[in-house]
Formats: sequence, C-alpha cells, structure tokens
Amino acid sequence: MAEAFIALGGNLGDVRSTFDKAIAMLCNSEAVRLSARSSDYRTPPWGIADQPPFINAAIAVVTTLEPHALLARAQACERAFGRDRSRERHWGPRTLDLDLLAYDDRVINDAVLTLPHPHLFERAFVLVPLAEIAPDRMIGGKKVRDALARVDASGIEKLLPA
Repeated sequence: MAEAFIALGGNLGDVRSTFDKAIAMLCNSEAVRLSARSSDYRTPPWGIADQPPFINAAIAVVTTLEPHALLARAQACERAFGRDRSRERHWGPRTLDLDLLAYDDRVINDAVLTLPHPHLFERAFVLVPLAEIAPDRMIGGKKVRDALARVDASGIEKLLPA
C-alpha cells in the first residue's frame, strides 16, 4: 500500500457536495481508501481573478494503484462531475479539480504526471488544507508546515462543516 495526497478544488455548482460524492467515488474499493480529509476552505481565485472564489480541500489515501493509474482514476472522477479539460480555460472556473500532489516519496516527471506536483509549494490554497491533515509530512525534501509558512495564505477562510 502506498500513501498519496490529492488536492480538491472547484468553484461551480455545489462544490462541497461534489467533493463528498467525488471522494466516495474515488475511494470506493480496496484499491483506494480514504485515510484523512481536511476541512473545506474558501479561497480567492488563482491565475484568473475574474471568477467566483474556489472551495479547496485535501485528502490522504492509501492505495494499491500505481501513480498513473491513480491519476487516471482521479481524472475519471472529474469527468463524471462534468469536467472537460479540453474545453475549459486554463486556471478558469470548474466543477471539480483533483490534483495528485504526492505518492509516497516517488519522483516522476513524464509527459502525463509530475510528482511531487510542480506547483505544490507555491499555492497556499493547496498547502493550507494539506497542512491540516499532514503538517509533518516530508514531500520533495520539505515539511508541509514549513512550506506553508513561506507562502501568503491571506484570504483563505476555513468553512464550517456542511
């Protein structure tokens, strides 16, 4: 079994309900089991400012799937909730975004997958929820809580349970 971390985001529709359903779909077998889930956070849009705020969260899973298979499963979940990467604006509005952040201590850099996620340490909207569930986890030689201390997390608001 491997441990993987996945970031969730979205800003269209009932995002929090979508998260619950997507996590259930992703973690619906012995191949992928949920081990931790962060709170939901309202975050300012990133990349393109003229869009609704996002909701972000992070999960930890244990899995028997290899990294590429886990990514394919996450992208199938995105499609099931209406995401069509070929038709959306880069960094634009979306119903669901599932990003594979880390998979054990694996380093992968190919045409399909880069691990750890190449922008993980730049994005407070990823680090805040990740630090809630794995503050002491080392990813890419950095402790999650230390990486969070180096980014601006202003404007991020922890939401009450739904």
